[in-house]
Amino acid sequence: MQSGEAPASMEVETMPNGLGTNTGSFSLPPKPKFEPLKAHEMSDGRVQFRKVSVPPHRYSPLKKAWMEIYTPIYEQLKIDIRMNLKARKVELKTRSDTPDVSNLQKCADFVHAFMLGFDVIDAIALLRLDELYVESFEIKDVKTLRGEHLSRAIGRLSGKGGKTKFAIENATKTRIVIADTKIHILGSFQNIKIARDSLCSLILGSPAGKVYSKLRQVSARLAERF
Repeated sequence: MQSGEAPASMEVETMPNGLGTNTGSFSLPPKPKFEPLKAHEMSDGRVQFRKVSVPPHRYSPLKKAWMEIYTPIYEQLKIDIRMNLKARKVELKTRSDTPDVSNLQKCADFVHAFMLGFDVIDAIALLRLDELYVESFEIKDVKTLRGEHLSRAIGRLSGKGGKTKFAIENATKTRIVIADTKIHILGSFQNIKIARDSLCSLILGSPAGKVYSKLRQVSARLAERF
């Protein structure tokens, strides 16, 4: 049974600070401002470590180039670095004034690239550019070769006086290290793919001239794209 009385109108109470639905304007409180966290605060004050093993054949080059490696890591990226002579490892750790946690991994990649055989001036690009990578593979991953066949494949990869290797490096803007049967490529993702395809063709037996002509086509296509 419905009543004949009209419903009572809802009363709107005005807030003491002047905020209310009848005022027509509603202002939010100011957003809190927080200072950005520092690297050591993001990890709850814990120090983060990285260790990079030093192979025996890179011990002497590391001694000679130590200051070139130490200076950018310690002074620019604010990462502590030391050589552990007993364990034969380069040890890296964050400091309280490290600006970014990712610097630790960048430094570890830089030192690792040097241990693989890259020059300091090439490996240091890993500290300055984000889109650079190191890719490694072995000749046996492409084709199983033994004895003189393996020696000839390594010779095809290098060329006379390293001519073939330099041609691939310059055409693809990469750096290549051929260490016995292992191959390491430093560069951007797309350029590594082009260099790897050329090296694989040489391993499979393609003559250098055919690889050069294919590289010229790919280089021209890349130049048009950019």
